Amino acid sequence: MRRILAQVRKELTQLVRDRLALALALLLPAFLLLLMGTAISLTVDDMPLVVQDLDNSPASIALADAFRASLTFHVIAYPVQQDPVRALTGNRVRGVLIIPEHFEHDLARRQPVQVQLLVDGTDANTAKLVAGYAQSVVAAYNARVAPRPPGGIQAVIRLWFNPGLDSKKFYGPGIFVLVLTLFPTLLAALSVAREGEEKTILQIYVSNISAHEYLLGKIFAIMVVFAAEAVLLSILLFTYFGVSLAVDPTSLIVGSILYAFCVAAFGVMVGVAIPNQLGAISVVALGGFLLVFIMSGLLFPIENIPASLRWICNLVWGRYYIEIVRDAFLQGAGWPATWWKAIVIAFIGAIFYGNAWRSTRSMQLKY
Repeated sequence: MRRILAQVRKELTQLVRDRLALALALLLPAFLLLLMGTAISLTVDDMPLVVQDLDNSPASIALADAFRASLTFHVIAYPVQQDPVRALTGNRVRGVLIIPEHFEHDLARRQPVQVQLLVDGTDANTAKLVAGYAQSVVAAYNARVAPRPPGGIQAVIRLWFNPGLDSKKFYGPGIFVLVLTLFPTLLAALSVAREGEEKTILQIYVSNISAHEYLLGKIFAIMVVFAAEAVLLSILLFTYFGVSLAVDPTSLIVGSILYAFCVAAFGVMVGVAIPNQLGAISVVALGGFLLVFIMSGLLFPIENIPASLRWICNLVWGRYYIEIVRDAFLQGAGWPATWWKAIVIAFIGAIFYGNAWRSTRSMQLKY
């Protein structure tokens, strides 16, 4: 027993002395518990909704206020003269409520009144919840309004982009991005971390190869792997998941090239910073998998994430690529809605590359 206790003491001493292992053992589980326990939500709150009031009467304003008072919807002001569908295709809102002209007049004459609700059906589950909540708001308004036409006010709901509410068409592109985020990043991180762990990186430092040449060689190789994986996964999307291109694919192609550079640069940066394969795998699992899995809108709308954590979503590179891929396969808005997302991906990738180059260059100067 004494030998066992001595062995336990030795293992714990080693663990305490290894700061990386200690952080993985204690801080990472606590961080994951807080992140997953706070960010994951399957309810629908604060959903952005545009109200186009073509009647602008007290009755129509009261109906818009009923949606505004709901915790489910966040009513966004939108110019009446503009086409509200542009906000829907631009992925800025999840629904559009259109109140027709003569709304109050028809209500007073007890004539049938219909309002139209356009719902983004890309996420089938969220679309169902939004449609259900909208029906509840209209039903509550019906109960208050007097005189009420026979049958009350009817909300005619139309689903856009995914009218069949096929979950495969929503999750397929998201998983496509998740896989392309995880594996190329992992390969890039391990290829660099292994050289640091086995000290073969010293041969690079004492050679005449520059930091740029070393890093770009790694990154371009991983981009080739990324392209091969993307082609294979695209075939599965077109066949098993039944999706098809909804727009000119140039935005998807350019976005994919930039994203391949971004994830490869992230992996190389991790490998340079952590010359330990186990540590590199853990960081990639956290940054390349969990953040994209939870904070990118892959499983549920970003609007569901509490506002105190929602800012993190702006830093998750996979979020922008998911929106580009879903636009290419479902929404079809094209470059007008995705150009800035491609720029953000390129900017984040440049930051990763700059950090990797700075670390590699400083180490080269030592030898």
